[in-house]
Amino acid sequence: MNTDIAIKVENLSKVYKLYNAPIDRMKEALNPFKKKYHIDYHALNNVSFEIKKGETIGIIGRNGAGKSTILKIITGVLSPSSGSVVVDGRISALLELGAGFNPDYTGLDNIFFQGNLMGMSHEEVREKVPLIIDFADIGEFIFQPVKIYSSGMFARLAFAVSIHVTPDILIVDEALSVGDASFGQKCVKKMDEFKESGGTVVFVSHDMGSVKQICDRAILLNKGGLLDIGDTESVVNRYYFEISKDSGTNVNSSIKIDGKRVEHGTRQAEILEVSLINADKHINVVSAGEFAKIIVKFKANETVDSVNVGIMIRDKYGQDVFGTNTELNNIVLDIKSGCVYEVHYDAVINIGVGKFTISPAIVVGLTHYDNCLHWVDNFIEFEVLPNKKRHFEGICFMDVDVSYREIENV
Repeated sequence: MNTDIAIKVENLSKVYKLYNAPIDRMKEALNPFKKKYHIDYHALNNVSFEIKKGETIGIIGRNGAGKSTILKIITGVLSPSSGSVVVDGRISALLELGAGFNPDYTGLDNIFFQGNLMGMSHEEVREKVPLIIDFADIGEFIFQPVKIYSSGMFARLAFAVSIHVTPDILIVDEALSVGDASFGQKCVKKMDEFKESGGTVVFVSHDMGSVKQICDRAILLNKGGLLDIGDTESVVNRYYFEISKDSGTNVNSSIKIDGKRVEHGTRQAEILEVSLINADKHINVVSAGEFAKIIVKFKANETVDSVNVGIMIRDKYGQDVFGTNTELNNIVLDIKSGCVYEVHYDAVINIGVGKFTISPAIVVGLTHYDNCLHWVDNFIEFEVLPNKKRHFEGICFMDVDVSYREIENV
């Protein structure tokens, strides 16, 4: 295997036998004529990909897509029906809450238990214990049996152990979703540090915002097969399109991928142009707190009632910063075939310094994966510069009055 590759998955399949009743398993085993009493369920079907050392890759897909199955095979919990997995490095996996923990052991005992399972000596684990306890931050519960832990406490201790047992590859499943917001931020920061040190991260989540923020690339699984692999933004957009297509509301929808621009929809209406305007001039740079007009121009290819036209502003990490649409502003649009329309959004750009994109959508419903006529991701890009008169830190501006007073003289 290439020395730059951390995980190589080749032609991987996992097939389960599904029986209608428990007795059918016995009938099949004792049947001299080899009659089948089961149906084959392909949890994974001929999946191949490579994960490079030092990269963070997301594995996404709906429930039943094969995400957990592939992680369990990579970590050795399951054996494949066919194909192979080659791993170069020590894996630490956070697959399920408390997986591998002995419920009767204390949190402290389980730290040593997990460390020993990872091949660390007692002394190596002992050196890590203060760091693990400090990161988990569960107080005196570290000396209590883990069977009395809440799901949040499980997540804290499990992640703390996983990240500190000196792995080369860290695998994180949906388990972190049970943690509180501050702990989630703490974990993301720690994963960034782990990646910067040369570690490889495999991250599975249904939170597309976290996937876009954390991952360099993404893998999309669908019904046990590999549907897409590539840059995170494009793969996440493909995921949304598949949800839209399979919902039954977009049977005539199609997807177009051109570089990083992804678009889909029935094309009953078509977005022609998105403009950022200030003082009647097209701009791509605006100061924080400055007024600007966003204009979405589109053509109706068919007559459609109750159309909803919206925009989403995203930051450079693909995080949603602000979105709105005509329906939320109590505007009803009935469009006629052959006509061209403009929707104007007048706004003060009270967002932080950085680069942003605008993604427009024309739908019948509330989101671009309902009944979508046309949606284009990252149609235009613009930059927000500092405002010297209204300096602030963060991602948005809040109009606040600041004052102080002396309340006691000692």
